[in-house]
Amino acid sequence: MTHAINKCSANETAACCCVDVGTIMDNTDCTASWRHLYENRQQAEAALQELIGKARQVESEPCDIVGRFEEKPDGVQLDADFTFSCQAETMIFQLALR
Repeated sequence: MTHAINKCSANETAACCCVDVGTIMDNTDCTASWRHLYENRQQAEAALQELIGKARQVESEPCDIVGRFEEKPDGVQLDADFTFSCQAETMIFQLALR
């Protein structure tokens, strides 16, 4: 998820145009989603297991993970949602995927 700050708000410091972290990380967005098309089900399942491993490294409380596989004409699409206990963990997980 990308946030663009175009103008200063009341929570910013005029000298550096810095934003209070609480205005960005308010724990309302604790789910990270993944979607990718793989050649076959085996690759999609292996990718999900790798993603689960990364989520387990970040979580402080058990992450709720839902993975779905959909057969497509050109492969298998993996859709997965990772819901963490706090938004900071969600962001750390997303950064680890880059």
